[in-house]
Amino acid sequence: MSEYVLAIHAGAGAGVRGDAEEIEQVRAGLRDALLAGQHVLAADGCALDAVERAVCALEACDLFNAGRGSVLNSDGAVEMDASIMCGRTAAAGAVAGVTTIVHPVSAARAVIARTPHVLLVGAAADAFAVRAGIAVADPSSFVTVARRAQFDLARRGGPIDADFGTVGAVALDRAGHLAAATSTGGTIDQAPGRVGDSPIIGAGTWAADGRCAVSATGSGEMIMRTALAHEIDARLRFGAESIDQAAAAAVALVTALGGGAGCIAIDAEGRVAMPFNTAAMLRGVARDGGTPLIAIGAELLAS
Repeated sequence: MSEYVLAIHAGAGAGVRGDAEEIEQVRAGLRDALLAGQHVLAADGCALDAVERAVCALEACDLFNAGRGSVLNSDGAVEMDASIMCGRTAAAGAVAGVTTIVHPVSAARAVIARTPHVLLVGAAADAFAVRAGIAVADPSSFVTVARRAQFDLARRGGPIDADFGTVGAVALDRAGHLAAATSTGGTIDQAPGRVGDSPIIGAGTWAADGRCAVSATGSGEMIMRTALAHEIDARLRFGAESIDQAAAAAVALVTALGGGAGCIAIDAEGRVAMPFNTAAMLRGVARDGGTPLIAIGAELLAS
């Protein structure tokens, strides 16, 4: 039996611009997500269940750009994307451009369970979620006061700091299996119908037993152009690199294109890498029997 490990992120970007109270709220949101996933793994649950549970907790926290609290597109509406992948079977599911699904990551999981497909998009994906028994809500319920104010500022030409971004989780369970999941509201003021890396298997999400599980965040178009998540897997297979080396090299490809990015990656031995080229990346790790650890900027993980 392996010792379990869970890692999460809530986006790479400028960091937290609020006061001490807001920073503590962010830390609490990260801690709650770690505890949600850790609860599954501590009961000998599977990595796939753990990453879904952790990402659901992040989607439920309106501080982060996923689920309720997602950023608004140029029409002033929320469009969400998510994906999930099982390292044991290579099964993967994703949804993109959804507007009513409370937990897009659970809809992505349902794509695996209920269809022969990998990716469902738009209104058809929303309708699929209803048939699958996934919770839905009125699109207006996903729009928060803070995101509306951010959108209005962007429309007036004001500066936009990417304080909170895409969320994700990777896990190694006690049976030695890996899984990854990613969820996002996209980028503020994006064109309606724009889809980034988060629902793209091999770009924003990847998991393969014996090698790694990865969830990426940052400049979606550049993450897709570099196939960041799969690049890490390839470097482990063909370059004999460590998870730290492979993850850092993958992020460096995005850097070379002028983009901001980060990722969380875990290998088959439970080693975790969390490189980023932005000012901060909201992140955390929980290990078997350990206390959840949280970090925001360049500081080391701390409880």
